[in-house]
Amino acid sequence: MTASLRGGVAGPGPCLLSLALSASVVRVVSFAKVQWISKMKKHSLRPLDGITVVSLEHAVAAPFCTRQLADLGARVIKVERPGSGDFARGYDQRVNGQSSHFTWINRSKQSLALDLKRPDALEALMQLLEGADVLVQNLAPGAAARMGLSWEVLKAHNPKLIVCDISGYGADGPYRDKKAYDLLIQSEAGFLSVTGTPEVPSKAGISVADIAAGMYAYTNILSALLLRGRTGEGSHIDVSMLEALGEWMGYPMYYAWEGAPPPPRTGASHASIYPYGPFEAGDGGTVMLGLQNEREWKLFCEQVLLQPALASDARFDSNAQRNANREELRALILDVFNALNAAQVVQRLDAAGIANARVNDMAGLWAHPQLAARQRWCSVGTPAGPVQALLPPGANSAFDYRMEAVPSVGEHSEAILAELGWSAERIRALYAEEATL
Repeated sequence: MTASLRGGVAGPGPCLLSLALSASVVRVVSFAKVQWISKMKKHSLRPLDGITVVSLEHAVAAPFCTRQLADLGARVIKVERPGSGDFARGYDQRVNGQSSHFTWINRSKQSLALDLKRPDALEALMQLLEGADVLVQNLAPGAAARMGLSWEVLKAHNPKLIVCDISGYGADGPYRDKKAYDLLIQSEAGFLSVTGTPEVPSKAGISVADIAAGMYAYTNILSALLLRGRTGEGSHIDVSMLEALGEWMGYPMYYAWEGAPPPPRTGASHASIYPYGPFEAGDGGTVMLGLQNEREWKLFCEQVLLQPALASDARFDSNAQRNANREELRALILDVFNALNAAQVVQRLDAAGIANARVNDMAGLWAHPQLAARQRWCSVGTPAGPVQALLPPGANSAFDYRMEAVPSVGEHSEAILAELGWSAERIRALYAEEATL
């Protein structure tokens, strides 16, 4: 009989608030000083405590989905290739010799290394799925089904199991078997056509298609768990990267309604609202600012540009006019800003109530005073030692997020197999056959 797989990961690990901030860097002062993120006493129960997720995952989309489930308390068992593990472990060596992608999206998980081409390893996986609540997979198109892990097979095996398949284009249609990577989906979804400069289309600086798919997989799984609570039955979720990013492309699609010209590529400026984007000050600094309505435009002219008559100038008296004459308006704004440094521009904008921001780099984000003031940093373990991590968005008064270690390949294999009822002798034999670890 299969051993229970509920729970299985220790309770909340303490978050360490040990950041010294400078103008552009964060320095870890001490890992000895421990404080809890919340000063209020919280319940130890998390929303997904007792939920077990098994994931055949690699790269970004599925790991991003399952890390968020782990944040909420789910036990996530990450099934990896023996030896090398998830190939995202080798993307770079930026985090103390470890991959930046992998460190970001694989904390609080257990690693089970199995060679699923071997019958005994596949048997262990099927046994694991008997007691699981969710299976997530983003293997190559058709790979899971070829291993006998299709929704139809697994439903008979465990009627309460929720199966989430993440792929580039979905389970049917002419693109079903086409390989898909993040940049390729950005291209197919039209994202590149509206991103960049007029001369050069550009990709996003992050894996936006993968992240979109991972987010929709995550929210669909939460919905499926709620539905199962009412019906007692599992369900199948088919998440397509193209459809996920396509949803995020709603504004430019409707902007180009019935063959109308699409939004132009305008670099860091907004394509249809102006002024909304970066402007240089006289000291070489850059200030990002944005106006959303005519009230703000009037204040901008009066208190920032110190040219109140400009508000009613026919060239600029509506957003449509400002957008049509943006080069002329830009020259007028820069003429004023050139006499000021960036701090003085920000001071005027703040006094007028005009939204603005610094153009930060990564060092600036690490050192952001707002994140430090809200105590949004935590320390998590990795195979190469502790690193700082940003807490999940949404500070909840009822519970602390799980913030536990990033696993090494196969770190939990022995414990998980023993939990399934495998004898020490059988586990040793599996190791010897290099089906695991």
